Amino acid sequence: MSKKNVAQKLIESHLVSGEMVLGNEIGLKIDQTLTQDATGTMVMLELEAMGVKKVHTEISAQYVDHNLLQTDFKNADDHLFLQSACKKFGVWFSRPGNGVSHPVHMEAFGKPGKTLLGSDSHTCAGGSMGMLAMGAGGLEVALAMTGEAFYINMPKVMGVHVTGKLPDWVSAKDVVLEMLRRHDVDGGVGRIFEYYGPGLANLTAMDRHVIANMGAEMGATATVFPSDQVTLAFLKSQNRAQDWIELVADPKAEYDEHEEIDLSKLEPMIACPSSPGNVVPVSQVAGKPVFQCMVGSSANPGMRDFAIAAMIMKGKNVNEQVSLDIIPTSRQILENLTVNGYVEDLLRTGARIHQAGCNGCIGMGQAPATKKISLRTVPRNFPGRSGTKDDLVYLCSPETAAASALTGVITDPRTLKMKYPHYQEPKELLINTQALIEPKAGETAELEMGPNIKPLPLFPELEDHIKGPVLLKMGDNVSTDEILPAGTKVLPFRSNIPAISKFTFSQIDESYYDRAMPLQKSGSVVVAGANYGQGSSREHAAIAPRYLGLRAVIAKSYARIHRKNLINFCIVPLVFNDEKDLQSIDQGDILEIKNLRKTLQANGPVEVHNLTKKKSFMARHTLSHRELEELLAGGLVNAVLARRAKKK
Repeated sequence: MSKKNVAQKLIESHLVSGEMVLGNEIGLKIDQTLTQDATGTMVMLELEAMGVKKVHTEISAQYVDHNLLQTDFKNADDHLFLQSACKKFGVWFSRPGNGVSHPVHMEAFGKPGKTLLGSDSHTCAGGSMGMLAMGAGGLEVALAMTGEAFYINMPKVMGVHVTGKLPDWVSAKDVVLEMLRRHDVDGGVGRIFEYYGPGLANLTAMDRHVIANMGAEMGATATVFPSDQVTLAFLKSQNRAQDWIELVADPKAEYDEHEEIDLSKLEPMIACPSSPGNVVPVSQVAGKPVFQCMVGSSANPGMRDFAIAAMIMKGKNVNEQVSLDIIPTSRQILENLTVNGYVEDLLRTGARIHQAGCNGCIGMGQAPATKKISLRTVPRNFPGRSGTKDDLVYLCSPETAAASALTGVITDPRTLKMKYPHYQEPKELLINTQALIEPKAGETAELEMGPNIKPLPLFPELEDHIKGPVLLKMGDNVSTDEILPAGTKVLPFRSNIPAISKFTFSQIDESYYDRAMPLQKSGSVVVAGANYGQGSSREHAAIAPRYLGLRAVIAKSYARIHRKNLINFCIVPLVFNDEKDLQSIDQGDILEIKNLRKTLQANGPVEVHNLTKKKSFMARHTLSHRELEELLAGGLVNAVLARRAKKK
């Protein structure tokens, strides 16, 4: 019998269908779910559309962390809607200002040995404590909340052997940036990264959270750490020691692929604009003028990450041209930072303290000045994500951000003329769960829907004949931030598909909506390069284009979550047989696919006719039998309703 790693143990203990053979589709039982307000409104509308009475998971939690700015009625209405939905469906509700979903879930609910599915791509952060934690589209999370299995293709497990101890001025963010330097934004596709080895003893649970969180930036299915004495220490600090179990890899466990990281050899790293994979040592870009430094987000959420910035800044002043923005990640962490004096230290330096939440990470406030460098401890720096179209966002550690806030230029923190201030966790933490509202047994409620909340649009079954123009031709690594952006202008319409669709592809081509709307019924196509749909799990990036008539995407390859979102809302994800065929297509070409349903059902190659160029090329699909059934039905909701009607 082979020796099992942690990822295999987690999968095996939750396997409900399929075999653990590389590439095979497997179904997994989901123990916990996580939704946040940018995606959760759709999840609740989907539960309503499917006629769900109550959720069937061990724990489901809804967080309000993205859309906190109440500049008009829309966000406030959505907060009330989500609270009413939590009462109706039996879901925990984390109130606005309570903090970012991932660290709060880790503090209050995360359990080693459990599965966690979230409608946020950074749900993978839960792997820091021995969970199989994965991001997914909201509709799949909604189904998991009803007790249905979650389906993925059995991934490879890459074992990352960790040795050594981090040097002064180097922290967990530099570890994951080094991984991104090696593997780029698509190096984790079809993989789980599992960290093991003696070096893990030198990484706290929150250090592991930093590393697990940004596994999403490599496209990984999940990131897994063992549940060991470090995990136990974290759960003890949260008064939840009873939730601990040991979960470690068997001696001489087998891995599909191998990687080595010696922590002692790492140096401060930084991701340059405008991709998390564009990583170099900080020393290579040192000296460039900086106008904003931001500390916080789910990618550096721990008390340590704020405290170390405060300790570096203490007794000094923020450079006069720099805005130092501090975004606490949870109310509990903010309270502990306050009682331990770190908030006062930061305030005295000239830092700006914001409410606990995602805020600037998702483009909800703190947008940087035009073409001015912003250093951020957030996980993503896709073009325009900050809220400024011509942004220059760099991703870095709290140490690098604080050092640069002092000097006014990108600064390797090792060059500061001071001793590294080693942080010690307080012996006791204040536990604050007052803003977590537990669902009550037998409680009923009506959904409270304001005027901006519209029902989930349902689409007809897949047509047999697709014909339409190529409205966009795109390159590699197109992100969901570019397909359907976030930010203060867009996210308030997250529960209103007709309204939010006006921003579809606006980061790439502002004319897309005006060109697509007349083709809403007849249909259109887009083509793209590799890793199409990387980044956020937001299913609006599939629903809004489908609402505008998008029938098919033809790309070199897809990011896992977005590919499934396309299927869920009846957009055909096709793959070029020959990647060179992308070059033969021009924007505006009319493409036609005949006998599509029959061809897909026969699992045959799909012939695409370019009527403009009077030539054809071949594409293929990678649909499982279950995915094909859902696509043919017009999307996942239609397929689920049909299956349930058949059972009755």
